[in-house]
Amino acid sequence: MFLERFGSTRIDDQLIARIERITRKPAHHFIRRGIFFSHRELDTILTLKEQGKPFYLYTGRGPSSESLHLGHLIPFIMTKYLQEAFDVPLVIQMSDDEKTIWKDLKVEDAISLAHENAKDIIAMGFNPEKTFIFNDLTFMGQCPAFYQNVIRMQKCVTFNQVKGIFGFVESDLVGKIAFPVVQAAPALSSTFPFIFGNQKVHCLVPCAIDQDPYFRMCRDVAPRLGFPKCALIHSTFFPALQGAKSKMSASDENSAIFLTDKPETIKNKINKYAFSGGRSTVEEHRKYGGVPDIDVAYQLLNFFLEDDDKLKTIHDAYKKGQLLTGEIKKIAIDTVTPIVEWHQAVRKEITDDVLQAYMKIRPLKFEGSS
Repeated sequence: MFLERFGSTRIDDQLIARIERITRKPAHHFIRRGIFFSHRELDTILTLKEQGKPFYLYTGRGPSSESLHLGHLIPFIMTKYLQEAFDVPLVIQMSDDEKTIWKDLKVEDAISLAHENAKDIIAMGFNPEKTFIFNDLTFMGQCPAFYQNVIRMQKCVTFNQVKGIFGFVESDLVGKIAFPVVQAAPALSSTFPFIFGNQKVHCLVPCAIDQDPYFRMCRDVAPRLGFPKCALIHSTFFPALQGAKSKMSASDENSAIFLTDKPETIKNKINKYAFSGGRSTVEEHRKYGGVPDIDVAYQLLNFFLEDDDKLKTIHDAYKKGQLLTGEIKKIAIDTVTPIVEWHQAVRKEITDDVLQAYMKIRPLKFEGSS
């Protein structure tokens, strides 16, 4: 439906094989399993890599809570894989200006949340020599090129266009109407002259499917400003505990597993709230089997259990009724908990000095730089 409606392209076996050939390693399991399922001009990016020409990664986070949850990690896990596989620079936007407007946060509080969320992101292990993190409310005043590109793009986009793309109405705050261009501007390399100088460098954006409208708009504007269209790679939504077709929310504590949750909390949340694809009774489950596609515990494994063979064994056993709901929930708990505990241990080492090192305006190493 998404592919047909908005004209993106499915990531097929041929493209996956090409990724593996270029990177000389297996594609990330998010790609193999169709979690990242769609793209716009990823093939162009692969051609650039084959030709030894530069490109960069751009992704972001809108800080609305003090801690990220597991769903927030998905684009960053993919971005880290891409940075390591292709050895390219990365810029990460913390859109604290967006959350100030949409969540009615004080400017100072939004900046604070951006810094705390950035520490969560840094803890994932991005290359400090090739990663620049910025929050809009600070960076806009430090880098004139950012604001200049925002203005250039605003001159190319009408209210009717953003109304059609984002559904704005006349009663919406003017800040909401103006914000999409702020998210789009980092996809133009001239927003970062301290990294790319005067080069017009291609950009690849890993994001969830709900972010695609921002970059469809960007792809329309970029050529008019003399820049290449940004490429994209889209992920499905990470499910809320209440159902595989829902989305985790930072505003609903029981819909998500947060990176600050303790092991006992994780265990209780999955056991109590994770929607089950099992049957009403053990007898029915043994007879008819479970439904992995709607089972949240299985979905957690689909995202976080890296072993393909083990995942298939669990899938088949659950579907045949050999594995019960309580058993698959325990496997999910045992898989997710160490990931959260590891992140917490690393996060403790991310000081304000480490944060500032990532946020310092500076050149980054990339192919084609001097």
